[in-house]
Amino acid sequence: MQRVLMLGGTGFVGRALCARMAEMHPETCVRVLTRHVSHARALMALPQVELEGGDVHDEAQLARWLGDCDAVVNLVGILHGSEARFRHVHAELPRKLAAACKRTGVRRIVHVSALGAAANAPSHYLRSKAAGEAALRAPGLDVTIIRPSVMFGEEDHFLNLFARLQRWVPLVPLAGAQARFQPVWVQDVALALVRCLEDGATAGHTFEAAGPAVYSLAELVQLAGRCAGHERLVLGLPAGLGRLQAAVMRLLPGEPLMSADNLDSMRVDNVATGTLPGLDALGIHAASPAGVAPEYLRPAYDCSRLDAMRAHRG
Repeated sequence: MQRVLMLGGTGFVGRALCARMAEMHPETCVRVLTRHVSHARALMALPQVELEGGDVHDEAQLARWLGDCDAVVNLVGILHGSEARFRHVHAELPRKLAAACKRTGVRRIVHVSALGAAANAPSHYLRSKAAGEAALRAPGLDVTIIRPSVMFGEEDHFLNLFARLQRWVPLVPLAGAQARFQPVWVQDVALALVRCLEDGATAGHTFEAAGPAVYSLAELVQLAGRCAGHERLVLGLPAGLGRLQAAVMRLLPGEPLMSADNLDSMRVDNVATGTLPGLDALGIHAASPAGVAPEYLRPAYDCSRLDAMRAHRG
């Protein structure tokens, strides 16, 4: 691979993947297309990363940036939004990407979807993910799909969020407390993506990216609090109160902690089915949150101490 185009490269998974590529394939140029180059400061230190300002939803721009690339990785995704917004991001973008790849002759695509993606799934999120997969399964394209469970890692908005929350509240009222997850370390997902780029034989296959253990949402919240040194009581809410909690959160500023569509997604266990190959098929021994999270959630670990130095260096 001489050059790889990455869509969504400034996000949580994208930053991990760029670092993995720098470590394992320093000779490969990674072109990151983003609307906000200023949001990609973490990638500027990686010499093989090309940051390009552009709109991933513009087909003409997609075709232009794909022109001299050997492969493309699509990491673009959202967790909250309307049905139309989910469809725009998860279904329409893959359709545009497939069309642009056909126009430019780029056959190789690695795409990140989600565990539970299905046309008859209970949430807009999961149905739109399934529609995106279908759009990419087109003749003439060599597509590998990765379906991860919920991802954790040093900069996640999952365990970190619950850890911060438990600093200030005596108990955590929680909708969907019994929902089941099989969390996967973002570094394992990044390594899986690199392995798929390396191995053309993975084209045409879908891999389930899940960790070694299954947890309820309540257990994950307790784990986050315990690792951060302030574990609180978790109070599971009945379905009606959970919906009310999600409705109230939607009115608060910023990205909601939980939405009604999230609750719909959690009606399906977010665990590997076992009917598709997993990370072990890519030679990856998945890490558990119990083994990784204590390192970055412990009270003494705080990357914000470096912010002043980063600001000084620009």
